[in-house]
Amino acid sequence: MPKHVYEEELERLQIQLVSMQQWVVETGTRVVVIFEGRDAAGKGGAIKRIMQYLNPRQARVAALPTPNDREKGQWYFQRYIEHLPTAGEIVLMDRSWYNRAGVERVMEYCTPEQYRRFLHQVPTFERMLVEDGIILVKYWFSVSDEVQEERFHSRLNDPMRRWKLSETDVVSITKWEDYSRAKDAMFEATDHADAPWWTIESDDKRKARLNAISHLLSQVPYEPRVPEKVDIPPRPSADDYERPDRARYKYVPDHAADL
Repeated sequence: MPKHVYEEELERLQIQLVSMQQWVVETGTRVVVIFEGRDAAGKGGAIKRIMQYLNPRQARVAALPTPNDREKGQWYFQRYIEHLPTAGEIVLMDRSWYNRAGVERVMEYCTPEQYRRFLHQVPTFERMLVEDGIILVKYWFSVSDEVQEERFHSRLNDPMRRWKLSETDVVSITKWEDYSRAKDAMFEATDHADAPWWTIESDDKRKARLNAISHLLSQVPYEPRVPEKVDIPPRPSADDYERPDRARYKYVPDHAADL
């Protein structure tokens, strides 16, 4: 996709996202969007473009770290529940409770019994969320093995994205088929009418981002909002104010001037 076409459509969709968020806030709607997929599938880039112009007071990203010892002793869904939205909030989950069906299953971080219990409980858990009025949207970003490997190599040589490449990511190359089987089993057990899986082909990042945003907008029954009119008053003259001597204060060195 040509860059200028992508940027023009992205801007149009992001304007709609801002309008959608305003409707969410005004109506007290709760929205949860789950982003899953293989490592380097493009989830983070899509989340970044969705969040770019949203008000962070009512929209946030939940990207949970490895559970600590206390969290390991909880009901599996417990720590995710703490991150669910309240009225008027949008939560984007950069990976979610489906970690158990993917990396935990493949890397044997959970027991077979924990895995089976998870697949049995997920449809009920998600049905409870939907019945309570939460809009739950689940995306699976699908990337080919060739493109995934290209992105891994790109991250390896990029000092700003090197942190994205972990040992678990690298191991995923050697366990491609294991992850495929885990994903198929996950879809079979959790692709239900109340919260279906939506697959996004993501070899082309630009198309994937536009498709994700466009579809997300279609899943929220919002009505476009026009911002209230705001009149900016004229600035009054500062007749009775004299600025203190600048020498009294510390200023950040002008690094930009030396470029």
